[in-house]
Amino acid sequence: MKLARTRSTATAAVAVLAALSLATACNREGADSAASGSGKPAIGIDLPRSDSDFWNSYAQYLNKDIASGGVHTLPLSNSQNDVTKLVANVQVFQNTGAKAVVMAPQDTGAVASTLDTLSAAKIPVVSVDTRPDKGDVYMVVRADNRAYGTKACEFLGKQLNGEGKVAELQGALDSINGRDRSEAFAACMKTKFPKIKVFELPTDWKGDVASAKLQSLLAQNPDLNGIYMQAGGVFLQPTLALLEQKGLLKPAGAKGHISIISNDGIPQEFDAIRKGQIDATVSQPADLYAKYALYYAKAATEGKTFQPGATDHGSTIVKIPNGLEDQLPAPLVTKENVEDKALWGNNVG
Repeated sequence: MKLARTRSTATAAVAVLAALSLATACNREGADSAASGSGKPAIGIDLPRSDSDFWNSYAQYLNKDIASGGVHTLPLSNSQNDVTKLVANVQVFQNTGAKAVVMAPQDTGAVASTLDTLSAAKIPVVSVDTRPDKGDVYMVVRADNRAYGTKACEFLGKQLNGEGKVAELQGALDSINGRDRSEAFAACMKTKFPKIKVFELPTDWKGDVASAKLQSLLAQNPDLNGIYMQAGGVFLQPTLALLEQKGLLKPAGAKGHISIISNDGIPQEFDAIRKGQIDATVSQPADLYAKYALYYAKAATEGKTFQPGATDHGSTIVKIPNGLEDQLPAPLVTKENVEDKALWGNNVG
């Protein structure tokens, strides 16, 4: 038995060494391929999640822009709203020769150590839509999320004539986006519409959590007459389904209609505006997020630098504590302009 165990141990050790040798060879081959692919520096891109229509649209635009040429990318990864997966995916990028990384960390506080690792390796990072709390970034490609909250507040305030009850379906408050939208919405309501009572419902960007909390709120406040959804990509369908189930999905202009404004600008929101189910959304530019994520990642690999100020694509670069941020325009969409072909939500499948 002792001899058998010894042989078994030796066999296992050989297998482990073989596996390690193979992994090293694969990493070396991947790095060589990344460095030489079409003669362009490799860019690693992590998609943040696939449970949101907005982020799925972003992925479509990314793939379209990558296919059009101009950049060399490693196989895309998806961290599925899990920071541990993001860390692992970035490690693969680093091991396989990425010269720049594009990510959209959903937990903006937990990614600092990963950014420090990339910075030490001199691999610049472009962060899309979300601004990491700490850690160096080459560029953040993002819209002004405080403006999202303010626009939502001003629209709802006018719709409700300054009085009523509003449910705010907040995103994750450990995300800079969730905090920015929530803080701006609260500050605007307090200052401009003090007679509107706001019920803040943190959801961690989860549609089922939003639906459950809204259902409980409606049971206690049947006179609720406004809803602010911080992410239509995850909140729209469960919210409309719940309101329809409760007999509360009345069209705009009808008695008992609950005024709803959202954030994202996905085609489904536009359809809901056309039907009078919701009243407005703030359009996050998924197309421009993809375009300028690749633009800045490519620029980073070429050693280019940027300065705060107006850009040639209708945005403004601002200085942030850990780098720069290009704040792209995000228009308010209502029934008045929902057919505008310039809106990306009217141009995506």
